Amino acid sequence: MKKHCTSLVVILFGTFLLAGCAAFNDYRRQGELALSGLTAPVTVLRDEKGMAYIRAAGSSDAVMAQGFVTAQDRLFQMELNRRFAAGRISEFAGEGAVGLDTRMRTLGLYRNARRHAKILDPAERAFFQRYADGVNAYIGTCRRTLPLEFKLAGIDPEPWTVEDSLAILYLMAWDTSANIQTEIVTQALIEALGPEKAREIFPLNINPDDPSGSGIAIASLPPDWKPVGLGADPRMSAWIGPRTFEIGSNNWVTGPALSANGKPIVANDPHLDARILPGPWYPVGLITPEFRAVGANIAGIPGMVVGRTEHVAYGVTNAYGDMQDLYVETVDPKDPNRYLEGDRSLPFEIIEETLRIRDKKAPDGCRSEVLRILATRRGPVVSGVLKGLNGDRCITMRFAPFETMHGRIGLDRFLTARSVDEFSAALRDVNMICLNLVVADTAGNFAWRVTGTLPRRAEGSGTVPWVVRDGRDNWQGWIPFEDNPHLVNPAKGWLGTCNHTTVTQDLPYYYSSYFSPSFRYRRLKELMDRTAPLTALDHWQFQRDTRNLLAVRLAPVMAKALTAHDDTRRLGEILAGWNFQDDIDQAAPTIFQAVLVKFAFAVFEDELGPELAALYLDNWYIWEERLLALAMTDDSEWFDDRRTEGVRETRDDLLHRAALTATAELTRRMGSDPDKWLWGTVHRLELVSPIRRKGFGKGLLGGGAHPAPGSNETLCRGWWDVNTPFDVTHSAALRMVADLADGEKILAVQPGGVTGRIFHPHHTDQVDDYFSGKVRYWWFSDAAIEAHAKNRLTLRP
Repeated sequence: MKKHCTSLVVILFGTFLLAGCAAFNDYRRQGELALSGLTAPVTVLRDEKGMAYIRAAGSSDAVMAQGFVTAQDRLFQMELNRRFAAGRISEFAGEGAVGLDTRMRTLGLYRNARRHAKILDPAERAFFQRYADGVNAYIGTCRRTLPLEFKLAGIDPEPWTVEDSLAILYLMAWDTSANIQTEIVTQALIEALGPEKAREIFPLNINPDDPSGSGIAIASLPPDWKPVGLGADPRMSAWIGPRTFEIGSNNWVTGPALSANGKPIVANDPHLDARILPGPWYPVGLITPEFRAVGANIAGIPGMVVGRTEHVAYGVTNAYGDMQDLYVETVDPKDPNRYLEGDRSLPFEIIEETLRIRDKKAPDGCRSEVLRILATRRGPVVSGVLKGLNGDRCITMRFAPFETMHGRIGLDRFLTARSVDEFSAALRDVNMICLNLVVADTAGNFAWRVTGTLPRRAEGSGTVPWVVRDGRDNWQGWIPFEDNPHLVNPAKGWLGTCNHTTVTQDLPYYYSSYFSPSFRYRRLKELMDRTAPLTALDHWQFQRDTRNLLAVRLAPVMAKALTAHDDTRRLGEILAGWNFQDDIDQAAPTIFQAVLVKFAFAVFEDELGPELAALYLDNWYIWEERLLALAMTDDSEWFDDRRTEGVRETRDDLLHRAALTATAELTRRMGSDPDKWLWGTVHRLELVSPIRRKGFGKGLLGGGAHPAPGSNETLCRGWWDVNTPFDVTHSAALRMVADLADGEKILAVQPGGVTGRIFHPHHTDQVDDYFSGKVRYWWFSDAAIEAHAKNRLTLRP
């Protein structure tokens, strides 16, 4: 009876929502609409996916219309993005978001967005302002059709500002510069093991294109170095938590010689947290007499960072340049409001921020709480947020983009660049974020460039927190754009990046110590280093390739160890017969991934302890290459379990132990037959609504849970967290292939839809095609756009 009552409630709830959404989702896609601020009429055509193609008489009107249509489809998502960047989530989420908001206010993204807005060049400011004008035109004229999510969340949209867009850009910059994670983990390892022992398990970063290889090396510690307590403070791990825009990604480009149609082809699949519908990327077409551009951007930012124009095509991945440093500073023992630089005592800068926290008991529904933030000359005191460090010390955080801001951002020039050289010149202005961009032009040129301005470190390598001993600055200027890694028209005929280190041994400066393992890029090399010219469809299939090159090396070792024991023999046999494809209908990927993680814990937990082991293993980038290197021999002392006296364990002993632990857990979840432990049963991507991620109504508002091919190590990405196996957290949030020989269309799909409005037909209409691999398109030519137009809206001044 209870089950039937619950079903009835769900049905009634769904009926109410559907009825409400019919009105809220009836936003204008057809006919005419007056839009104050336009200088001439603008036409918005929407195709079968609901994607908007904007035809305007000038770029200014086109960007304003982009803001308008983005707000039509994604205003609630934009609102969440800016509130997240500004540290204002607790205004509607309540007490549970106070910790998050405190960290964001401490970091100061929005404070610095305000600073940056004041120094923008007039043309740059106009670009962002016109986008904001379009967003505000929608908010002001179409309040009746605001997305239902605003009602459900109990908030109203505020006017959009230039600062809002800049704050989202700074959030992307922060999320993509993740080296702070390495600093926290390596410092904790040193404190637990000592520097020499810790060095043995520091991240191993390998560039397959550099014959000498590369691994990070810790800088020599200063003579007065002391532990600062990071390893004893688990709350420091809060700065390692999930990042909204932490981009993984693959991108590559083939030149004319390797492209079947004789012109370059650009492929890109940015890996973000794609679970939250409708996905982070908003696709749009902008057509003016000055340029024709079709691509995508993060909702809330004008222009497009992925896509193509009449002249160039381009795609992006995270370059992971180290723009963040932590500093160990000494609090003046005579005055806790001051800090020491050698013999000098300096006052902390005091920044006060007021949090508004949703509280039903408060008269206006929110209570206020004043946050007192301390900062030194290097940056805010982050250990003031995460208490528990030694009383006479504190940790500050320094972020390069806050010190290198200038009047240009560069995104507007992406739209007008007519060649690889002009596009590369535009990238010079993209200094707040470290990205790998591959770009090609219709003349047949292709290149890879790295954006972002990194500090030139006179002391320290950015691998561990730097101890402040005096007033000297260990950042001595900035590395010029020309010195960032890059390559143009290489003889091999292609270029690509997969978040792996692209740094070579001859690079004269420290770049980063945080990169993806090399397995995805190695697989890309296997696919690219073949003689047959490639079509756009070939690249589309490469993006869904599931061959696991970590498994190619480690699974045979694992299989041999497991077949030697009766209680794990069947697991070893399944691994021995595996083709190393992480496909949803195979059991071997499940066994391999489960045993891999249990093996990692078995190797490291006895030395590190359970808490530090969990912190170390929480991020695959930090340990996976290192574990593989250890596992290629059987007798590393890391395999000996210090907790067992009189016994010296080997690699195979730990693999067997790991398999038994994995078997127990998988049996509880999937039954006792290993042949039925199919990867797609446990490795799933669940698409959810931002307003109902769990509990009652999640399934009704979301897009369902789907078997997901691939893994952390495959081009078809399916990242899952070690401590919460095997649910996918990061995957391709967009797949795009642009053939510059094809003037009609671009291959593209996303794991959701164009609009963020729940129950709208274009909210989840690409989900099935995303998982099946069916080709979908963005249209490029006038003829193709007209042929696929389902709605036509004229915006008049």
